[in-house]
Amino acid sequence: MNKKPAKAIMSRIEKALKAARETKALRIGKGELKYVAELFREQFPGKRAVIVADSNTYGVAGKYVAEKLKNAGIAQEEAFIFTDSDLYAEYAYVDALTARLKTTDAIPIATGSGTINDITKLSSHLTGKPYMCVATAASMDGYTAFGASITADGAKQTFTCPAPQACLADIDIICKAPAEMTASGYADLFAKITAGADWILADRLEVEAIDRQAWSIVQDGLHDALSDPEGVKRGNPTAISRLMEGLMLGGFAMQWAQSSRPASGAEHQFSHLWNMEHHLHNGQHVSHGFQVSIGTLSILAFYEQLLKTPVKRLHIKDCCRAWPTQEESDRRALEMFENTDFPEIGLQETRAKYISREQLEYQLYLLVRQWPEIKVSLTAQLVSHAVARQRLQLVGAPVEPEQIGISKERLRDTFIRAQLIRRRFTILDLAVRIGYMHRWIKAIEL
Repeated sequence: MNKKPAKAIMSRIEKALKAARETKALRIGKGELKYVAELFREQFPGKRAVIVADSNTYGVAGKYVAEKLKNAGIAQEEAFIFTDSDLYAEYAYVDALTARLKTTDAIPIATGSGTINDITKLSSHLTGKPYMCVATAASMDGYTAFGASITADGAKQTFTCPAPQACLADIDIICKAPAEMTASGYADLFAKITAGADWILADRLEVEAIDRQAWSIVQDGLHDALSDPEGVKRGNPTAISRLMEGLMLGGFAMQWAQSSRPASGAEHQFSHLWNMEHHLHNGQHVSHGFQVSIGTLSILAFYEQLLKTPVKRLHIKDCCRAWPTQEESDRRALEMFENTDFPEIGLQETRAKYISREQLEYQLYLLVRQWPEIKVSLTAQLVSHAVARQRLQLVGAPVEPEQIGISKERLRDTFIRAQLIRRRFTILDLAVRIGYMHRWIKAIEL
């Protein structure tokens, strides 16, 4: 197994911290929780603290944090503990925490994983406060990310808000997190492979240029961070450290870019759509990473179809003739989400990325002319569907849609519907532009 020296890994973290717009300090390592009071005082001198946690994470780390702060003489408000057994990132919880934070000048310490962090991130922003994060699981990349992913008005939305000013991740605690949370984080990090491929397409077709700094932060150490799924499954500290660092770097890339583009592509649109549709499996919300696991495998299968397609022989004029008018596109988008609680989302997002037939002709000209180089870049970026499936299965992530309560028929429909819910250019948009969407869906084995 290819091992990178710890010095090289830390240099990537240090480089990312220098590029970060909001996060000023990050501590990752074994036994780091004992330094929580020191980190808080360094970043928020003279400030009071308020711990934000749920019933579980307060016991895992919050109580210890409270004791360390008390012993260090740092004043605290009574901890804000969510007690809902099915807590998720929904705006009602943001409202509840925001109401509490308005009553105090204390600095929030989000103690938990994705849900706690996103709720605290947005609530802190709404009350004009910086905040600190104590991570308890390697479950997603949002700890150090710009923006919070919250369900509001029936739709999963990314709200603009700063990343934490300080973040601490104790590997001893993270290694003890439930295995399914760690598998979820591994799957979320794996998604950066297809997200990167989508960005390559967007860049080459002059839709959205690659930001080289953001690309380097998230992609340079990606394959190393994903290299030991068996170690991640066993809770091996070295493998978990690499995973956690990869997730933090993904967050820093989003922080630098002020966008989720460096870490999120078509595979995330699958997850966002299912959240908007209020998908449950056995009466429970499916974790973001587990949804993304199925999304990533689906998009990898889609990319394999693209790489088999004779793009150099594409009939550009035929594609342009088949391209809908703005009015036809609007009508289709409205029909697609009729009778949902987000009827305007398709109209809003497809209008934002609609292009004229003349613009389409130019994009497809770029595609055909550059296809040999694009194909080389995509091949270097991607891993095969078979390899991805093996690694995700080894770590304990779902590899069949039925494992998260999604039928194969619904998964096929998701390709079509997910393309309409985000303005971000991905392989789904390319499939529509060249008229291959239904052909590729029919050809792939799900």
